[in-house]
Amino acid sequence: MVVAAALLNCTASRRLSEPVTPPTIKDAAYIGWQACLECHGEQHKKMESTLHGKILLTSVARTDLQRYGCEACHGPGSRHVKEYTDPASIIRFGPKSSLPALSQNAVCLQCHSKGKRLFWQGSPHELRDISCTTCHSAHAPRTQRAQLQKPTQLELCSQCHPVKTAMAYNWAHMPVRESKLQCADCHNVHGTVTEKLIPENSINENCYRCHADIRGPFLYEHPPVRENCLNCHVAHGSNNVRLLRTRAPRLCQQCHNEQRHPSTAFSNLADIKMIGRACLGCHVNIHGSNHPSGFAFTR
Repeated sequence: MVVAAALLNCTASRRLSEPVTPPTIKDAAYIGWQACLECHGEQHKKMESTLHGKILLTSVARTDLQRYGCEACHGPGSRHVKEYTDPASIIRFGPKSSLPALSQNAVCLQCHSKGKRLFWQGSPHELRDISCTTCHSAHAPRTQRAQLQKPTQLELCSQCHPVKTAMAYNWAHMPVRESKLQCADCHNVHGTVTEKLIPENSINENCYRCHADIRGPFLYEHPPVRENCLNCHVAHGSNNVRLLRTRAPRLCQQCHNEQRHPSTAFSNLADIKMIGRACLGCHVNIHGSNHPSGFAFTR
């Protein structure tokens, strides 16, 4: 485990130090994207209505590179016109490309290097050789926003994260499968400086964006709550109410043993108030209390 972590850190350091340079095609010159229409008219029609098509195939290009249209991504096309059967005559993308994912991504990073892609180098997805075209499609996207390969982010992410996706179908779950929430609402898939691709400084700060009512500060704070929301909750889905890891009182009794209440979950000695909502029948403000007498989170 330690060796694997060390190797991953070495790989991250190596890639962060490497300059990101797009691949080049030898003995090739720009001939204009209109020449591509002779053979690739169908792809052109699909791309016209996409965001890339509106920028690369019209006069609204913002940089000199974008004005080349198709050649902005695929490289100069003069050699490809003469030697179209040669895979090296043009820059290709996807699993059939002879170029490694690092070189393919370098083409995209010429325009998409800012914003959420700022920490792409050294990110978990980059280190696992995930190419941009694994998730995005420039020619035939299934979504207008982000030009994804699948109709929803849930379907897209499920290809590599089946366990987390399955958790979204538990009884208690984040409203991802109802399309009220997306994976990218909680994760920055292109890279962050924090754990689990969380865009905020911590997991708690990420949760507080929606759950501001339990942020505090409180006069009496519950230590495990302040430490990490995941101490008690499962973010992706659970078969317990409120996304709890374990049903109360078992969840509470992992820390509160032999303190005023019976330590055996659902024992015959347990107070009748432990039934139903369990500990939360009395400790109603379990995330924190501002009441002068709320040290036990009862008010």
